Amino acid sequence: LKLGNLLAAPATARGPAGMRFSVWAALAALAAAGDWQAISGVKTTFQTISAGAGDAGLVEKGDTVTVHAKGTVQQTGKTFWSTKDPGQRPFTYTAGVGGVITGWDQGCLGMKKGEVRQLSIPAAEGYGERGFPAWGIPAGGDLTFEIEVLDIKKAKGDL
Repeated sequence: LKLGNLLAAPATARGPAGMRFSVWAALAALAAAGDWQAISGVKTTFQTISAGAGDAGLVEKGDTVTVHAKGTVQQTGKTFWSTKDPGQRPFTYTAGVGGVITGWDQGCLGMKKGEVRQLSIPAAEGYGERGFPAWGIPAGGDLTFEIEVLDIKKAKGDL
């Protein structure tokens, strides 16, 4: 059964082998099934929006990484920060050493230059139970970040 058929189907329809299903339940399952991937050791998940260059190096612990980033509160849909907004610039940080929130820090490891990745970050790996009220992030706010790697400077000692 194809997505186009689901959109044109009545509220309940017959799927393969004559099984009945709710169109909305099927759409929700398709959306939830996305290409979200787990990250070992954390609850943050990610999906790749666009792949980076095939021969590009990977973001590793200690690398200096420059990115475009857009952060949104999942509960409200409010964008609280974007490096593409007027007056903003790309953001540079040191990867894997705790200089940014845990979900971002771990979620960007392994990215390639040019890659765009979406991160789904639970509150505990973001700004926690205190939130970040000055940016409109409520207590316990889950976050979505879209990250685009613009540059990777390898840590000293890396070959």
